[in-house]
Amino acid sequence: MHEVVIPKPLGNKLYIQILYSADRLRHYSLKRRNQSSARKTHTFETVMEGLRSHRNPKNIAGMARFGISTKNTYGISVPVLRATAKEIGKDHILAGKLWSSRVHEARILASMIDDPALVTEQQMDEWANEFDSWDVCDQCCGNLFDKTKYAYEKALEWSGNDREFVKRAGYALMAYLAVHDVNADDKTLAQFLPIIKKGSDDQRNFVKKSVNWALRQIGKRNLQLNRMAVKTAKEIGELESKSAKWIASDALRELQSETILSRLKND
Repeated sequence: MHEVVIPKPLGNKLYIQILYSADRLRHYSLKRRNQSSARKTHTFETVMEGLRSHRNPKNIAGMARFGISTKNTYGISVPVLRATAKEIGKDHILAGKLWSSRVHEARILASMIDDPALVTEQQMDEWANEFDSWDVCDQCCGNLFDKTKYAYEKALEWSGNDREFVKRAGYALMAYLAVHDVNADDKTLAQFLPIIKKGSDDQRNFVKKSVNWALRQIGKRNLQLNRMAVKTAKEIGELESKSAKWIASDALRELQSETILSRLKND
């Protein structure tokens, strides 16, 4: 029997191709196995364990300076939470369990992984009534609530609520809808302007900032809404209220700026 000899250059090239192919196959198999394993381990317990592993006491101290509640807080940055949410995917049941933990970051993560199509009006009310920090409020509104079928209804309802963070949620929803709901017409968003004017005399810091935020976002939508928002801001500025005057001057500074007007004219 004659031995088959592969010429060295061809033999080396073929050998490298075989090794490369085998390595790619192992990498693909390992990736699939890790992905499968990751999906299986996304339980409440493993997710909470992962959150605890990112606990950062220095961040907790910093959060307090920005008016963020440090109760049941791990000090985890939003980018880390977003990466975790991307890995988990949408999971309505897990979101409910994370919210029930009462842990600050777990609640923000819950807003990132919940499915807006499965969120009920009752759930929205229950979560809103438990808001104890402006960032949890805003994350829930911008990640989840503004994508539900109850968003406009709750924006109007909550803006009339006396509780600070529930009221903030109402105006935060208005701001997010003005940015995220690309199909909303001018009339739909303009309905918020009289409500914004009505809430402009609230002296509470987290409320007045959300009122200002909603007014500015609506006014940056297009030229027509910009004119309407500017008109509303000028009316607010005439009210005998420190918060109203601050809201008006701050909003007008941005809405009448060359940067904003130039962008709107070119849209």
